[in-house]
Amino acid sequence: MTVATCSACAAVPHDKIEQTITAEHSLDLSVPTVHCASCIGKIERGLKTLDGVQGARVNLSLKRLHVQYDGRQTIEDAVLDKLANLGFEAHLLDGKVLTDKVDTTARGLLIRLGIAGFAAMNVMLLSVSVWAGADGVTRDFLHWISAAIALPTVAYTAQPFFKNAWLALRVRGLNMDVPISLAILMASGLSLYETALGGEHAYFDAALSLTFFLLAGRYLDHQTRAKARSAAVELTALEMPRAQKVTRGQVETVAIETLNIGDRVLVRRGARVPVDGVVAKGASELDMSLLTGETMPAGITIGDAVYSGTLNLGPSFEVNVMQIGQGTKLAEIAALVATAEATKTKYTTLADKAAQIYAPLVHLLALAAFLFWQFYTGDTRLAVGIATAVLIITCPCALGLAVPAVMTAASGRLYRAGILIRDGAALERLVDVDTVVFDKTGTLTTGEMTVVEAPKGEVLNLAASLAAHSDHPLSDAVVKLAADKNLPAVQNVVEHAGKGIEARTGSSRIRLGRAEWIGCKPIEGYVQTWLQIGETTPVAFLFEDTIKASSKAAITQLQARGLKVVMLSGDTQSATDRLAEKLGIERAVGGVLPDEKLTLVQSYGNHVLMVGDGLNDTAALAAAHVSMSPASAIDAARAASDFVLIKDDLTLIDACISLSKSAKSRMLENFAIAAGYNVIAVPIALVGLATPLLAALAMSASSICVSLNALRLTKVRGR
Repeated sequence: MTVATCSACAAVPHDKIEQTITAEHSLDLSVPTVHCASCIGKIERGLKTLDGVQGARVNLSLKRLHVQYDGRQTIEDAVLDKLANLGFEAHLLDGKVLTDKVDTTARGLLIRLGIAGFAAMNVMLLSVSVWAGADGVTRDFLHWISAAIALPTVAYTAQPFFKNAWLALRVRGLNMDVPISLAILMASGLSLYETALGGEHAYFDAALSLTFFLLAGRYLDHQTRAKARSAAVELTALEMPRAQKVTRGQVETVAIETLNIGDRVLVRRGARVPVDGVVAKGASELDMSLLTGETMPAGITIGDAVYSGTLNLGPSFEVNVMQIGQGTKLAEIAALVATAEATKTKYTTLADKAAQIYAPLVHLLALAAFLFWQFYTGDTRLAVGIATAVLIITCPCALGLAVPAVMTAASGRLYRAGILIRDGAALERLVDVDTVVFDKTGTLTTGEMTVVEAPKGEVLNLAASLAAHSDHPLSDAVVKLAADKNLPAVQNVVEHAGKGIEARTGSSRIRLGRAEWIGCKPIEGYVQTWLQIGETTPVAFLFEDTIKASSKAAITQLQARGLKVVMLSGDTQSATDRLAEKLGIERAVGGVLPDEKLTLVQSYGNHVLMVGDGLNDTAALAAAHVSMSPASAIDAARAASDFVLIKDDLTLIDACISLSKSAKSRMLENFAIAAGYNVIAVPIALVGLATPLLAALAMSASSICVSLNALRLTKVRGR
């Protein structure tokens, strides 16, 4: 299924990427800014013009690009440069990591579900004749045919329940699969015994319908839990698979695992740093947002430390390798995420709580029924039959569907609203949230700079003319601000990495760059660049990150619910405080690193909703009680999140909380329906009146009631 953010995207599914050549001659890249059919066409057509590129396919739902090429060494740089020229951010991924795991569990459950359904229908048809009054040899013949269909079917299709029950029993525990397995086995065994003795009743149809309904619930539950990959796997894929190794002045592309400490690698403009190391040659600027979330590039020069995954915005430079593999900063974050993910799995869902109560109760009822009838009549065959009927009629079909049915209905409604749910249990956890923590850059803001104060007229046009020669994000903002498209000409343009850009116009030297380089005192609390014309007094351009249109409304909605709202950012405290004041957020913390963000989220209690979009947010997203990310987030952040906001609208957070409350109500109602069914059905079974027909009808009726109640969720409105 393709998730499209505009109507045009629906016409370009690209669900599968064909790989017609070896993995050594293909590249996988993340393109987080692709969002529609026009983007896809632009990328694919643009890359096919490159020499050596044999094919390019964009997967819109995963925001990934797969490129096939003829094996030439320079193709990576050519592809990255082309994408940058087309206006798309991109970084290499290790495609093998992303495709190593296939969801064989879902495939197996679906196959078993189909077989169980087909067999149940056929045995039901045979049972109709028995229920209609077939007797003697005819009845025995129909029972034997039913046995021939049911026994091998049960042996194969009920394996998931048998395996889980055995795992619980091995550690002297009970789960919902223990009474399920016992009911299926006893129903099948007793039916075979009755058939061999020419008995009147057999439970083959009940055993199969029971297996079918429970497999349906298990498959739905698995699908809601398995839509997303592990965030730790996504982080591993972000690690650069190749590097440009420099040996005696010669550059060659090598696999990252072949590098050693002390080797030297070249990092070209627009490429990501493949290792942790120290700059050995050159100077440039790095986009550190992947690690810190900061909006501004950081200048680097010889001797400065650089980290894997950061993006080179300036000239090429060389790095001495200090850490590779598990020793890199990126690997440390991946380890934090893996640990955080493990803690979230300790949450006990409503279904698990019900199982802890229900499983021993069912066994005690069945045992009590057996002991009573054995003592009362002395007929072991009758006592076993009634105990089996108790197990069958109390077997948790409705309980097995209670949560998955609601999750399926909720997932559909959320998707239509613009929210993708990645973990069904998160819908239950969302009800308990008391604090919402927002990342700033890319979540509450767009990540693009807006000029808030600047000179006008000829001075602005001259600054824009100089800025047009730079790829720096602040330069882009200055150029956009200038209304005059006929900018004055400048000559002898020179860009100083990490400092600024200078040129000449007429007899005057002009410079645009950092305050320290220009020779003036920075203005506290603002992102800024300064312009100096000749020896005149420098003038400042002040910038702020652009606030998303829905941010203010979303925060107001959440505060109206009585939720505490907190903002965390890698930016300076002053910039963070200024944005918090505009949005009405009382608590904001700036200068936060990834591990500090994780610690802060954990310090806010056990019921935190974290909303973030960057690599620096992934550990906090994984550790939070519930987590969300926008569709524009990087792969790792989306994978670490329980919900993804497909539409770029933060007010959907409030809608999601509303639905979570309705969903929990439907779950509790479903448990009540299941309990009510048992209150009626158990006495009937205990007194020996539960025929196979009654058992089958009762199970089907309870399951249908639960499913219909879950469908009410699609029409819920309001808060």
